[in-house]
Amino acid sequence: MKIAGVQMDVRIGEVDQNLDAIIGYLQETAGNGAALTVFPECAISGYCFESLDEARPFAQSVPGPATKRIGQTCAELNCHAIVGMLESVGNDIFNAAVLIGPDGVVGTYRKVHLPFLGIDMHTTFGDCGFEVFEAGDLKVGMTICYDASFPEASRSLAIQGADLIALPTNWPPGSEATAEYVINARSIENGVYFIAVNRVGTERGFEFIGMSRISAPNGETLAFANGTDEEILYAEIDPEKARRKRIVRVPDKHVIDRMADRRPETYAVLTEPHGLKPPGRD
Repeated sequence: MKIAGVQMDVRIGEVDQNLDAIIGYLQETAGNGAALTVFPECAISGYCFESLDEARPFAQSVPGPATKRIGQTCAELNCHAIVGMLESVGNDIFNAAVLIGPDGVVGTYRKVHLPFLGIDMHTTFGDCGFEVFEAGDLKVGMTICYDASFPEASRSLAIQGADLIALPTNWPPGSEATAEYVINARSIENGVYFIAVNRVGTERGFEFIGMSRISAPNGETLAFANGTDEEILYAEIDPEKARRKRIVRVPDKHVIDRMADRRPETYAVLTEPHGLKPPGRD
C-alpha cells in the first residue's frame, strides 16, 4: 500500500485555515493513491503557545468538530489520516495524535514524553499508554516528536504488533541528528516501518527544520525531505515485511530475530521510578 507524509507550514491559532490546508492535502494524497496520510504535530492548532489559557480556545475534544470534518473527508476518499492536535479533556489539555478513517475516529494517542518547549511545558502527561490501532489492513502505532528519543515507546508498539509507527513532530533546530539517524534506528531495531512528519515555517521565533522521513523495517530510507519547504512524501510499504521478524541471512548460520532475542527479565531497571523532576514541572 502507499502511505504519505505532509510536511506543511502551520499557523498558530488559525484552526479553520489549518484544517482547510489539511483537507486539501488529504484530497491530493488520496488522489495519488495514499491509503494513509500523516500530518505534523499540532497541525490543527499550532504549537508555541505560552500558557494553557492561551491554548485552550484552540484545543478540541475527540471526537469533535475538527476530527468530524477530517472524518467526512476520509469517508469521501476512503482513506485514513493521522493528525496532530491539542485535545481538551475537562480541565486538561493533551498534545495528541488522532487516527481518523472513513468511520470517524479510530484511536487517539496522548504524548507521554514532554520536553521543556512550546505548549508541552504546560500540557498534561499522556495517560493512554501505547496502543496499536487498525487502519484497514495496516496495524499502526502512534508516538509524537520527543517520544522518538525514548526507544521504549517504539518497542512497546512493536511488541504489540505494529506494522508502522507514525511520529507527527515539530522538530526545531537541534533535532537534525534525530531526523537523520534515530528514525531509521527505530525501524531496524523493531523491524517496522516508521514515518516521521515534521512541520516547516517559523512560529514565535522557532524555525522548524523539516527533514521528514519514511524508513523501512531493514532501516533503509524510503523517502525524505532535505529542507524546510512544504513537501509531500510518498512510499510503498508491505505490512508483511514488518510482520516477518525472523530474518535468515545465512541458513543455519546467521539468523536475526529482534523480538525473540529480547531478554526482558534483565531490563527491570528500565521500569524503576527515577525520582527526577522534569524541567519546569512541580
